[in-house]
Amino acid sequence: MSSNNANGRLRLYQLLVLVATFLLWYALTSPALLPPLYFDDANQAAFFFGEPQKVLSRIWEWFASGSIYEHLGVTLLETMLAFAIGTALGLLVGLWLALSPMASAICDPYIKAANSMPRVILAPIFAIWFGLGIWSKVALGVTLVFFIVFFNVYQGVREVSPVVLANVRMLGASKRQLLRHVYLPSATSWVFASLHNSVGLAFVGAVVGEYLGSARGVGYLILQAEGVFDINTVFAGIIVLTGFALALDAVVSVVEKRLLVWRPSAGETERSI
Repeated sequence: MSSNNANGRLRLYQLLVLVATFLLWYALTSPALLPPLYFDDANQAAFFFGEPQKVLSRIWEWFASGSIYEHLGVTLLETMLAFAIGTALGLLVGLWLALSPMASAICDPYIKAANSMPRVILAPIFAIWFGLGIWSKVALGVTLVFFIVFFNVYQGVREVSPVVLANVRMLGASKRQLLRHVYLPSATSWVFASLHNSVGLAFVGAVVGEYLGSARGVGYLILQAEGVFDINTVFAGIIVLTGFALALDAVVSVVEKRLLVWRPSAGETERSI
């Protein structure tokens, strides 16, 4: 019961912070409540920073009319594909190089070079290679997700205790059993730690790709709004994307809790101490 009360209190505090943020935003962009300090014209603050009531009204109009669903569906499809493909590739390549010292040594400078590259600049190249459809956005998202998952998997496998490996080998475990019962469980915690960061980057890849060339998607809506200086629509698109990114991150958290049932929670750790 105390744990439920603590969680409920935490959610209440988080909601209060959100409400306070919108109230402050409303006050700073409302000449009737708080005249702007840095603008000659009282309406300039609302022009540059938008008005929360209009932003929320725009979001309501989008969902009430159904006009957002096609664009949102495209962006979510691009994001989910980039997230899934990037995670799978990062997992496979990370396991392969972590378990193959020679291949790891050969590929090391190329992995570091590719990781140091600002991958957003690849978006125009992907647009030429894959066209202006969803696959150019997916390819960009994959490059952003891959390296986070790869390095976490690689590190997780390399940090398996040598004592554990020696004991399992003494019991006669095969390479397949080592992979299933030792390496993968060791890497799982690292994988999920990387997935929480990968969710946002998958959205970044989709939206940046839509900026550079598309006819659908939430990024396309934001770009069109920027072209006519409609700051309220820009903020509305950002809030919608943020909400769905948080929803996808929550799904990752649920899956993490189900798969990592052996890992103690923060509360259990504190009680044991």
